[in-house]
Amino acid sequence: MLCVSTRARIFLRVRYRTFPQSDPDSFATILSATTPMGQPGWPAAPFDLLGTDGERHTHESVRGANGTVIMFICNHCPYVKAVVAKIVRDMTELREHGIGSIAVMSNDPVAYPDDSFENMKAFARQHKFTFPYVFDEAQDVARTYGAVCTPDFFGFNRSYRLAYRGRLDASGRSSDPNAARELFDAMVSIARSGKAPEVQHPSVGCSIKWRG
Repeated sequence: MLCVSTRARIFLRVRYRTFPQSDPDSFATILSATTPMGQPGWPAAPFDLLGTDGERHTHESVRGANGTVIMFICNHCPYVKAVVAKIVRDMTELREHGIGSIAVMSNDPVAYPDDSFENMKAFARQHKFTFPYVFDEAQDVARTYGAVCTPDFFGFNRSYRLAYRGRLDASGRSSDPNAARELFDAMVSIARSGKAPEVQHPSVGCSIKWRG
């Protein structure tokens, strides 16, 4: 059973995770967040954002015939880095099922220069993104969607109603090659039958870096 949680009613579990100082992809302490479940049937909110390809992208321009994945990621987060290859793989394969996708970067690049627009371009090139990667400079889109961490995934059905709010898989920061493809399987089910799995596990990642 999905829990109700929308924009102003977001319940966020935050915890500090401590990693070895030798870990090059993390601070000694990382603020991680766990997503709430979404409200089933919530309609996708409109946006119009500049992408790393120099084009503007809207929620309608990326809409798939059978569904759409709108995800919030960034360049520096170790949780994103651990699964970015899987994200590209899954979004590319979902396209064959009529599922569109887009990645949104909402972090404050002043506080986190690794998440600058120029570094977004480099990140997209490095990982050969097959979907738009757009900059939510005002952070309005993240706030509207209730995004809380990176990565954070919103899976919509063909009517652009929320059907999946969960994790990519169980990898976390480990990039487990044997982890079940939870988001992929859910979106294939949504594309084929319009039905999402009842059990949806929350995503865990670095908290969105809001402006002070």
